[in-house]
Amino acid sequence: MADEKYNRKNPAVKRILQEVKEMQANPSDDFMSLPLEENIFEWQFAIRGPADTEFEGGIYHGRIQLPADYPFKPPSFMLLTPNGRFETNTKICLSISNYHPEHWQPSWSVRTALVALIAFMPTSPNGALGSVEYPKEERRTLAIKSREAPPKYGSPERQKVNISQK
Repeated sequence: MADEKYNRKNPAVKRILQEVKEMQANPSDDFMSLPLEENIFEWQFAIRGPADTEFEGGIYHGRIQLPADYPFKPPSFMLLTPNGRFETNTKICLSISNYHPEHWQPSWSVRTALVALIAFMPTSPNGALGSVEYPKEERRTLAIKSREAPPKYGSPERQKVNISQK
């Protein structure tokens, strides 16, 4: 990662580099996430659909944009894989996203946000921005299709960001 171009004294940069290190040291079975080579404030992720839901077996890719004053302000999230719960290529409204800065806690991280995003998948959207409500059968079909090919995002190496099948 080209972190030498960032001011390591900047609190946001320090925190982001810390989170990258922590993610690499403690990988999750449920998600994978890394910043882009060219911009550590822009992350990509792959999450596994939650077990015992219509999303189970799906691999969903997305983007996270961290604000310049992260972790004091929340990130924004965007799903790139059709999933039947969140619109694709649209910033989504969650209590952990930039739509609700009043709920964000600086102690939260990209890791806790991704865990929360996975937990939100099977919940009712209640008309939230960036949410869609597809029938369960269609969500199951999208979960299967989601494993066919990740969306093109980031450099060719980064497009390989994926979590292995269990």
